[in-house]
Amino acid sequence: MSTVDVHLADTALLDELRKDVRDGLTADPKWLSPKYFYDALGSELFEQITVLPEYYPTRTERALLEEHALDVAEATESTMLIELGSGSSEKTKLLLSAGVKHGSLKTYVPQDVSISALEGAIEQIAQEFPALEVRGIVSDFTDTLHNLPGGDRRTIAFLGGTLGNLIPEEREEFLKAIADALDPGEYLLLGVGLVIDPKVLVPAYDDAAGVTAKFNRNVLSVINSRLGGNFDPDAFEHVALWNAEQEWIEMRLRATSPQEVYLADLDLHVHFEAGEDLRTEISAKFRPEGITAELAAAGFDVDHLWSDAESRFALILARKS
Repeated sequence: MSTVDVHLADTALLDELRKDVRDGLTADPKWLSPKYFYDALGSELFEQITVLPEYYPTRTERALLEEHALDVAEATESTMLIELGSGSSEKTKLLLSAGVKHGSLKTYVPQDVSISALEGAIEQIAQEFPALEVRGIVSDFTDTLHNLPGGDRRTIAFLGGTLGNLIPEEREEFLKAIADALDPGEYLLLGVGLVIDPKVLVPAYDDAAGVTAKFNRNVLSVINSRLGGNFDPDAFEHVALWNAEQEWIEMRLRATSPQEVYLADLDLHVHFEAGEDLRTEISAKFRPEGITAELAAAGFDVDHLWSDAESRFALILARKS
């Protein structure tokens, strides 16, 4: 059986987009939220990014899940797996297979902001795992935890390194909210990128084929189509750099000449100087001791931390205290 609960109306999404874009483009320095990368083209480009030779996070996390999915099922004995930001749920199938094999898993709850992506994933999961109840939730993962279904022995999965898109204050609030949504003894399964040599890290966000550059510029096309903007994406160059102090990657769009942008839906004029940057994403990387401390502050005990041989990515199983 499969169902979809919608907790995010199109009007609410548009209102949030308007607020975020106004706040970001009137800030100094300017910024945009990475959540707006993912229209149909953006999602397609990101899928291309995940198989690029430079982009190690997706394949490294998948390898860790292949190796440890059954360990997760045996440690948690969860009857319900809740996934935040589920997308296509491709990697999650490893966890579902392990949970079914173990005999404990009964329900899968994927959450995503896109109802079309969620419905497609649910249809596929329902075909591949007919014994599972699938209950989709359409919402924003940063404001959805109160909508999660109750149950005993739940595990919340938050994969793909997405935690790194949040600044430290947002991470603190988000992890505490997850802890508040769980009962003692329930689990959080977290995938995070680790701090590594910038010579390896930066090319993962600035590939030689230019796919990430197209992905980054596409956010301007999203803003144009949804808010009546006149950004010229070709007038901005893609920049990826390592912020050593914050230990995060920053993706930016840099104006190659002076720009005058107008967003009709906001009645907003925005000026860019030549060489001015618009930050579109941060992707924080973690040290094992640092993420363990953040989880402890939120109310979790780390039971397992698995990483690859090159210590590029970590899969963390944390238990609500």
